[in-house]
Amino acid sequence: MAILRLPAVKAETGYRSHASIYTLIRTGLFVKPVAIGERSVGWPSDEIAAINAARIAGKSTDEIRDLVTRLHDRRAEMATA
Repeated sequence: MAILRLPAVKAETGYRSHASIYTLIRTGLFVKPVAIGERSVGWPSDEIAAINAARIAGKSTDEIRDLVTRLHDRRAEMATA
């Protein structure tokens, strides 16, 4: 797994602006970034791949929202392990 910075996330997802990604985060349709420094964030590549696969598979908005919730839950479990 790699940590992708915003330009790479935009390239992987096809979104052209950071505002699009942050809007999806606010609506629960995209995973939140993780801190990788004092003033920098990134996204786990496996989470981005999972969201892309769900979109390609034609999952509904509710299904993608559930996926994002599960990905966040998995992060929390990994942090406590």
